[in-house]
This record gives sequence, structure tokens and C-alpha cells, in this order.
Amino acid sequence: MAAGVGKTGLPDLGPRGEGWVVGQFLLLGLLVVVSLPRIPDLAPHSTGSWLAIAAGGAAMAIGGWTGVRAFRDLGRNLTPLPRPRDDAALVETGIYSAVRHPIYAGLILCGLGWSMLTRSLPAAAVAVLLAIYLDAKSRREEAWLHERYAGYAAYVRRTRRFVRGVY
Repeated sequence: MAAGVGKTGLPDLGPRGEGWVVGQFLLLGLLVVVSLPRIPDLAPHSTGSWLAIAAGGAAMAIGGWTGVRAFRDLGRNLTPLPRPRDDAALVETGIYSAVRHPIYAGLILCGLGWSMLTRSLPAAAVAVLLAIYLDAKSRREEAWLHERYAGYAAYVRRTRRFVRGVY
């Protein structure tokens, strides 16, 4: 196996996966930048725009709540990097009893919500790219988690990646 590439075939992008975090923030920034032309048109002018704003706002609120809950439940184990810290413990309680990657799920929901709120097709495309990217990042992270925690395989069998009972 080549150095810097895990069993998943996904690159490490740094000793602790630093490159994955850089890519994530670049996509989040791009999401905002591509929607900037739509900011002047945020005021609703039709039933469809009201629905898009309501759905986008709801998705962002749920995504934000999910992320905040995940941050709280991780406590001292929190790191933006996909490779767990040496002193970290596996968290399987709180929101982590429902999904394995609630921070990523929250970011995806916020990205999709933002694209609905701004009614921006380019932002929707970037939000989809962000979802694909975070799915890949989660797979790389899970390879490291499998290496670190003996109980991780059982946790994977009983807990979905992003959406409880679905995926």
C-alpha cells in the first residue's frame, strides 16, 4: 500500500488529515462566494420563494442544532482533523448514538439549506460537492477509527453514517 493512502484508497492528506480540513473549508467558502450574486434577491416575491426560504432556514436550523449537539457530545474529544487524537475516546452516546458523523451531516444540511435560502443553483451544486467530499472524508476518518478502537466495527454495524436509519 502506498504511503499516505489508507485501505479505503483515499489519501491521508497529512499526518492527521489536515488537507481534508483545508478542502472542507475551501468548499464552504466557495458555497458562500457562488451565492453572493443572489444575496440582493433574498426578499421573497412568490409562494415558491417563501417555501424555499422556509425550507432552507429549517434545514440550516436543524443542521446548526445537529452540529452544536455533536460538539457538545464530543467534549474534549473534539478535533477538526479526521485522525483521532492519541488521548481521545470513542464517543457512542448522545447524538453519536444516532449517527456516526453528525458534524458532517450538519454541515451538509446547512449547505443545502443555504442553497435553498439563496435560491442559488451554483450553491446547490457546491453543496452537493460538499456532501460528496464529506462522505469521502468520513470514509478516510473511519479507516483511522477502525485502526484505533476495537469496538468501532460494532458501532458501525448499529449506527448509520449521516442520517439515522437511512445512510
